[in-house]
Amino acid sequence: MHAHTLEPITFDAIDSVELPLYASYVAAGFPSPADDHLEDRIDLGKYLVQNPTSTYMMRVKGNSMIEANIHDGDILVIDKSLAPADGLPVVCFLDGEFTVKTFRMIDKKAFLMPANPAYKPIEVTEDMDMRVWGVVVWVLHKPQRI
Repeated sequence: MHAHTLEPITFDAIDSVELPLYASYVAAGFPSPADDHLEDRIDLGKYLVQNPTSTYMMRVKGNSMIEANIHDGDILVIDKSLAPADGLPVVCFLDGEFTVKTFRMIDKKAFLMPANPAYKPIEVTEDMDMRVWGVVVWVLHKPQRI
């Protein structure tokens, strides 16, 4: 079992959303003085998508990638035009279902690595029906309550 099923969703609803972008950064360490200066507006579609004709979104179902900060219910932004590279999260079509894993090359062998110790790596072999569908370029999720 691959522990993830991914549901495709369309990108049409987000490609024209513009929101204010402040010129200052928010501190994740020591607080910084407030700065009310707006830098610009940001178009989320243009910010999240570099290649519109090859970019898709899918919703995650499962927990095999929790240590990579990919959680059940998250939305993945996937670019099908990018080549998989060692260490990048990819969406694969594996034995009839979609799954998200980290792509790894080890000793000239390809592996799909989970980010949860409860799951085992998947060595990609010639007898498998496996295709890399795209590279994950963004993970969208709500913050978790601690």
